[in-house]
Amino acid sequence: MIKLFSDSDLDGVGCGLVAKLAFGDEVDVSYCSYRNLNERVEKYIQNPEHNQAKVYITDLAVNDKNEKALEKRHKAGHYIQMVDHHKTAMHFNKYDWGFVLAEYESGKKTCATSLYYEFLLEKNLIQEHKGLEEFIELVRLYDTWEWESENRVEAKRLNDLFFIIGIEEFEGKMLERLQNNQDSFQLTEAEEFLLDTEDKKIERYIHSKNRQIVQTFIEEYCVGVVHAEQYISELGNALGKLNPHLDLIALLNVGTKKIGLRTIHDDVDVSEFAKRYGGGGHPKASGCSLGDTAFELFVKNTFPLYAIRHDAPENELNVKGNEHGTLLVNRKGEKSFIFKKEDHWVVHHEKKTLDVKFLSFEEAERFIKRQFASGLAFDNELLSYIGEHLNKKEDAIKANLEGALVSIKNQF
Repeated sequence: MIKLFSDSDLDGVGCGLVAKLAFGDEVDVSYCSYRNLNERVEKYIQNPEHNQAKVYITDLAVNDKNEKALEKRHKAGHYIQMVDHHKTAMHFNKYDWGFVLAEYESGKKTCATSLYYEFLLEKNLIQEHKGLEEFIELVRLYDTWEWESENRVEAKRLNDLFFIIGIEEFEGKMLERLQNNQDSFQLTEAEEFLLDTEDKKIERYIHSKNRQIVQTFIEEYCVGVVHAEQYISELGNALGKLNPHLDLIALLNVGTKKIGLRTIHDDVDVSEFAKRYGGGGHPKASGCSLGDTAFELFVKNTFPLYAIRHDAPENELNVKGNEHGTLLVNRKGEKSFIFKKEDHWVVHHEKKTLDVKFLSFEEAERFIKRQFASGLAFDNELLSYIGEHLNKKEDAIKANLEGALVSIKNQF
C-alpha cells in the first residue's frame, strides 16, 4: 500500500495527480493543511497495520514530534519519503528520507509537483508524460508566481479553475484528461468561459476589499489587514500593488482560523514572518494559523482601526510632487501637508511640522501613508484646507492657487 499526505492547494493536488498516474488504485491520498497534517500523520504511522505502507509527504512539513517519529520509522526499515520546496523545510535534507529543493541549478524556482514527478521518474516509478509535464509547468509557474513576470495567464487560470470547482471535481477532471491525452494539456472551451465570468467577480471582490483594508505595525512591518474568504492569492497580490507602502498583506479567515500572507516586495520574506506564528511557505506567499497571539495582533488590535484612505483619482489642483504643497488626509480627518523647503521635503501634520526631513516627495508620501494611513486629498478638501488657514473664499484661492500654497507653507 502507498500513502500520500499532500497540501490542499494546487501544488499539493498536483502531487496527488502525479501519484495516481504513477501508482493507480494502489495509492491513497490525503489532502491536508498545516493545521491537520501532524494529527493525521501521527495517527497513521502509529497504526501497526500501516507498518508496511510506503509513506510520501509532499508540499508540507511535519512538526518536531513527527519529524522524530518518521526518522525512527525509517531506521526501523519502513519506507518514508518527504518531497518539498519551501525554504522553511530545508532542515529535512539532513535525513535520508528528506528531499527539499527551493530552486534548480539554473535558478528556476521549483514546486512540489515538479520535484515529486522528477523523483518518481528517476526511480522509474512513472513514465515520461508530455501532457503531465505541461500541466506541472503551469502548476510551478503559478505556485512560484513566475506566471506574472512571464505573462503566462493560463497558469493563473488553472488555479482559478481549481478553486471554482473544488478539489474533488478538479482532481477527477484532470486525472481523466491526463490519462486520456499524454501529448498535450489544455483547458476546455467550457472551462475558459467559466473563468472569464470568474475574472469579473474577482475584480469586483478586489475593489470591495481594497475599501475595507486597515493597516498597523506588527513588529518591524507595516501590515495591511483584511478579512477575506476567497481569491486569497489574487487579492493579496492586487492589494499589495494598490498599496505599495505596505510591507505585506495579511488576509484573515476567522472561520477557518487561517491567515494568508502576501508581499510584492523582494526585501520582505513572509515565510520568515509566518514562522513566528507557527506557519511557513514561500518568501512572497505564506500562511499560518490564527492562534491566540495572532488573533490578538491581527483581529482584536485592528478591529477599532479606520480603513486606509486611498488617493483621490482625478485631481487637477491637489497633485503629487508640487513643491508648494500637497495635501493628504486619512479617514479620521487628520491632514498632512507635504511641501519643499530649501533642498528637502517636510511634513506638517495637523498642527505640528514634523522634525523628520525627506530627500524626495515620494519618501515623504510613503512616510505619511505608513504612519497615518492617509491618501491624496480631493481638490475640494485642499481648497477647504487653504480657506481655513488663509480665511479666503474658494474663487479667490483658485484664481491664485500657487500663491495660496506658498502662503500656507510660509506659515509652517
